Amino acid sequence: MPANDVIDSLRKLGMRASREALRALLEQATKRRASPVELCESLVALERRERDARNLARRQRQATLGKFKPLDAFDWNHPRAIDRGLYEQLLGLDFVAGGDNVLFRGQSGVGKTMLAQNLGQAALTQGHSIRFCTLADALADLLKQESVPALERRLRRYTGPDILILDELGYLPCDNRSADLLYNIIARRHEKRATVITTNLAFKQWGTVFPGAASVVALVDRFAQHCHVVDIDADSWRQKSANTAAATAVPKTRSKSARRGRLR
Repeated sequence: MPANDVIDSLRKLGMRASREALRALLEQATKRRASPVELCESLVALERRERDARNLARRQRQATLGKFKPLDAFDWNHPRAIDRGLYEQLLGLDFVAGGDNVLFRGQSGVGKTMLAQNLGQAALTQGHSIRFCTLADALADLLKQESVPALERRLRRYTGPDILILDELGYLPCDNRSADLLYNIIARRHEKRATVITTNLAFKQWGTVFPGAASVVALVDRFAQHCHVVDIDADSWRQKSANTAAATAVPKTRSKSARRGRLR
């Protein structure tokens, strides 16, 4: 049977590897006179790599992690205090199996989101499903659902992933319905799936985000029960970078004067 016919048959059987990859594999197997068993092993390995790559690409799209700096760009010497050992332990992902939660806490600009995104990326590469979004976006998404069935379907977007990362709790105030929705998510995930939250607030201050909401105490109680807290005591890295850039910049007026002086 001609190679093209073999490739067509393999594709019809459901192999997802590209025609080019299959053709290259068959040519290589022919050159080295591979046995039928060796050829089958090569085909299985090729197909497994292709399916793993597609699975990762699909989960990356669903994760919506966005662009972020890699972990080696994080300056561990910048914070006055941070438990690096705890973070590196979390990268082992043992917390996922137990449905434990993670809290990154510190003021704006200290790297909470970056650390959370890198944790999510590490989980993706290990085969876990991830969902990353700001808390405000998640609640807005749920609040616009116009019926109970629609809301239930949309809630699965946040209750289903192995790890849910909710960014920026505490930056915008929320009403009682928003508090109830967040409680609903946390309660459904409790001791089943891991939830990661970044915030600038201590637990006792979460009530200021949801003023008057009766569910806040129960929300904090469930989230904090099995929670690894990474506190980051640092000044804003973005502000530090801006100050450094301003200090090293040469004023345009001085630069022009200096050029005129050299011309004289």
